[in-house]
Amino acid sequence: MTEITPLRPVAPLPAADSAAEVLPHNIEAEQQLLGAILTNNDVYDRIAALVKAEHFYDPVHQRIFQIAASRIQKNALASPVTLKAFLEDDAGLKELGGPAYLVRLAGAAISAFAARDYAQMIYDLAVRRELIQLGKDIVDRAAKVDISSEPKEQITEAEQRLYKLGEQGVVERGFQSFLRAVTTAVDTANAAYQRGGGLSGIPTQLIDLDKKLGGLHPSDLIILAGRPSMGKTSLATNIAFNIAKAYKKGRRPDGSEGAVEGGVVGFFSLEMSADQLAARILSEAAEIPSEQIRRGDMTEAEFRRFVEAAKALETCPLYIDDTPALPISQVAARARRLKRTHGLDVLMVDYLQLLKGTSKDNRVQEVSEITQGLKAIAKELNIPVIALSQLSRQVESREDKRPQLSDLRESGSIEQDADVVMFVYRDEYYKEREKPGDHELEKMAAWQQVMEQAHGKAEVILGKQRHGPIGTVELSFEGKYTRFGNLAREWQNDRDDFH
Repeated sequence: MTEITPLRPVAPLPAADSAAEVLPHNIEAEQQLLGAILTNNDVYDRIAALVKAEHFYDPVHQRIFQIAASRIQKNALASPVTLKAFLEDDAGLKELGGPAYLVRLAGAAISAFAARDYAQMIYDLAVRRELIQLGKDIVDRAAKVDISSEPKEQITEAEQRLYKLGEQGVVERGFQSFLRAVTTAVDTANAAYQRGGGLSGIPTQLIDLDKKLGGLHPSDLIILAGRPSMGKTSLATNIAFNIAKAYKKGRRPDGSEGAVEGGVVGFFSLEMSADQLAARILSEAAEIPSEQIRRGDMTEAEFRRFVEAAKALETCPLYIDDTPALPISQVAARARRLKRTHGLDVLMVDYLQLLKGTSKDNRVQEVSEITQGLKAIAKELNIPVIALSQLSRQVESREDKRPQLSDLRESGSIEQDADVVMFVYRDEYYKEREKPGDHELEKMAAWQQVMEQAHGKAEVILGKQRHGPIGTVELSFEGKYTRFGNLAREWQNDRDDFH
């Protein structure tokens, strides 16, 4: 086997600083990968999504890879003979022995099977070099006191560059065989079967809703819409709390580490502060009305219950970001960061209309950009994204105030991009406002009867579901704790007694 002559340094370094200045690299790995490509052009297809010319440390290797890649992409042969014509006058290659170096590269390639490992090593070292350069840039900019460059701006810029760096090298999925797709579908169905309840997604713990949805599915964008005071935020916090409370970490069927029950929840609260949201969740957990918590108007027993609930919730993996008026790009960046640092299984956004897009002139276009961005986050991070949405006022002008798809504000894009559209509706809210005068006895009796039926109930109307049925799910609603729950039915009780 021909031995490859080690390459000389690209530029001579000062003797005193040589140890500090040499950036991480592996010339031998670069030589092996190039040799494998020149020997077998099919290797390029296996590593093209991971390694680009700029990831090579040696400039000569960069040029060899660039020319080889261009030829392979045109279905032309890339070999030492065909590349010779393009690199004959290359000064850097002449220093290494001219075109004969290409022959030595191909002759010394050990194995095409190891090419992927070499590619990963080259990519990892390139990222390290970029991180070192980024660190130097941050130090240089921070040291230079300039009125036009505020520290906050520098932090944002550095964060953006880090996110960009973190996103690189994610191997593109491209086409996959039908067999692989079928295998994934069978694995999903098997996971649902093993759970015994027929849920392939993450359970919300609201039984009837889970039956309709099959749980919350990865890569789905779920829109939860309703008029003000219907309980959108309450339902979202209830679901978030239920999922975080059930969280258990372990080994998944595919061998990866992660949530085997429940999940880590990220909650973007653009309307309420993190404290207000936490008070709502505590109110539900401790069964103390939120206004009493706010006023501190509690008995000793209630306060003890409140403290115990707070202690129990400390370990819940529920992360709240209450930054107002966030751009959709920032939502994506922060969600990625949360996934990398703590994990992320479900993302909530309260609410969609408070996010910002880049289009300032056209609101419909801006909302379209936001919904497409949320769907992209769901697909990229492979998690369900639940986004709350306001409804237009036209609901109020109808006799039956149950919402429908056409009531969505800027409905076109929201309805189009969503996999599931759910509406929260409480008949009790509207009936309360129709109370007749005390002297209208007959009307009062009829109203009381209607109120009795509507009391403590809420409806979740599934207006759209890509992978399942539409319809209405009834839930219980306790206004004083802002809590949604499962509705106990007489036939369920009878069945329980029978068993």
